[in-house]
Amino acid sequence: MSADAYRGTLEAVERILNRGGDADDVLRAVVSAVEQRIPHFTRVGIAFMEDGRLELGPEAGAGDGEELRALVTFEGAPVAELVVHRMETGDDGAFLERVAALISPYCLVGWDTQGVPWADVS
Repeated sequence: MSADAYRGTLEAVERILNRGGDADDVLRAVVSAVEQRIPHFTRVGIAFMEDGRLELGPEAGAGDGEELRALVTFEGAPVAELVVHRMETGDDGAFLERVAALISPYCLVGWDTQGVPWADVS
């Protein structure tokens, strides 16, 4: 996998996040963009932390392969995991960690905002 493909995908993710919108729509667009742009990823999804367990949310693709996960944290607390299935073993870790960091404000399912409006949290 070329560095340009990872860089281009990160730029696409940043454009999606900069457009903003409803968290569900944003995350669906991110998952779709990552799955479409990284050819060896056969499935991409986000599993949200709910009541101490992970629940699969938006996903794209339907393939199998080796599973790789990146923890998504917000203010130091785990809120989700970015999950990919891939057909080739590669150096995807840093890329997935960067995507996980970028999407973290949108992964606050069940997060107690203590009265702060969602728009001000993300």
